[in-house]
Amino acid sequence: MPPGKGGTLIVGLGNEYRRDDAVGLIVARRLKEAAPEHVRVLEESGEGTALMESWQGADTVILIDAVDSGAKPGTLRRLDAHRQPIPTRFFHYSTHAFGVAEAIELARVLSQLPPRLIVYGIEGKTFEAGLGLSPEVEKAAQKVVERVLGDLRRPVATKRMLNS
Repeated sequence: MPPGKGGTLIVGLGNEYRRDDAVGLIVARRLKEAAPEHVRVLEESGEGTALMESWQGADTVILIDAVDSGAKPGTLRRLDAHRQPIPTRFFHYSTHAFGVAEAIELARVLSQLPPRLIVYGIEGKTFEAGLGLSPEVEKAAQKVVERVLGDLRRPVATKRMLNS
């Protein structure tokens, strides 16, 4: 679906060269291969203004990114941006001063949030330079792929999930 035409957009966020920080990109690549045609899938670095631009016109946006909240590596968090603020402390590994949480909160203030915006955060273990996910994060990445694909295949369940 072209930008600005409604529909569902999945955005994987991260830095491919910082180990677990790449999890959002990896999940996006897996979803791109398996998602229905009507779903757009993008990869972004997490820079806030680019992120806000990418979701313009989408009805439903699902963001996937690594988080660092101190929880056990591989822990999944699902946050509905319309029901709660997105904690900036989760996304402090971003190399951008204006990142995911800040973009969401600015869009909220400007009344520019997509009608549905869900953030999947996957607790990372290691963020140093290098390639490859830690085993815990790899396992969690596959769970997120399965959850998102399952939700996309069940329109009624997707509405319920995205409105919860």
